Amino acid sequence: MSTPRSIAFIGLGIMGLPMAKNLVRAGYSVAGYNLMPEAITRLAEAGGTAAASIADAVKDADTVIVMVPDSPDVQQVLLADDGVFANARPGALVIDMSTIRPDVAREVAQAGAERGFRVLDAPVSGGEAGAVEAKLSIMVGGSEADFAAARPVFDVLGSTPVLVGPSGAGQTVKAANQLIVAGNIQLVAEALVFLEAHGVDTKAGLEVLNGGLAGSTVMTRKTDALRNRDFTPGFRIALHDKDMKIVTQAAREAGVAIPLGALVAQFVGALKAQGHGGLDHSALLKIVEQLSSAEKA
Repeated sequence: MSTPRSIAFIGLGIMGLPMAKNLVRAGYSVAGYNLMPEAITRLAEAGGTAAASIADAVKDADTVIVMVPDSPDVQQVLLADDGVFANARPGALVIDMSTIRPDVAREVAQAGAERGFRVLDAPVSGGEAGAVEAKLSIMVGGSEADFAAARPVFDVLGSTPVLVGPSGAGQTVKAANQLIVAGNIQLVAEALVFLEAHGVDTKAGLEVLNGGLAGSTVMTRKTDALRNRDFTPGFRIALHDKDMKIVTQAAREAGVAIPLGALVAQFVGALKAQGHGGLDHSALLKIVEQLSSAEKA
């Protein structure tokens, strides 16, 4: 890349900020905007440009990346009078990397196309660690041509960018991802409580389990936090609750049964209702302990 491309990055949260920093390190010119100004300052300190508004961030960008919490946030950022579509350059590549409803992804892609923008839905998996290490899995919905145009950016941010279908397909695959992740965390938490109840060395026990067919990225990344009851958020319960609502609704609309997923969705929702929405999703362990009368202080 001889001349750095200009990127506007909207949403500098737990995931967005390290992603934006990785683009700066790769030589891109990155203007960042976030509702909380501290994150904008941190991006500027890393070599990015502080933007005063969405309009300010996108005015000179040929690529716009959006990384915000939920479907209404994406609609506001893209469709509002002070949003991306009203202020970005005609023909800009707009990449929504948030996790939202597939139908909303299709809606905003159509709205963008009608205004001359190229729109991709490209949600990610890998959590904060994956964002920091640039090892995200990126599930992309859109056209082959737009995916090819975005590929250099995706290669900076992740290790597995894959075009999975037309607009909305990326969000559909992400919903399946969140279903699997929640179920995996739940089972690892149950296994941990089970091992503890029988006096097993849990560090050794989980290590050997992770080396076999039971092994997973969830086990690799979450084992120490689970064992230590450290629920510092990498991906918050509140966000996973939103994601589980997306997948259960989409499954219902398609007439698909997800009985285990529906149960885990209730556990995630219960944790949020108990006031634990700000904890990491590994806090599903709390539900297992409550049901087992084994909760630790």
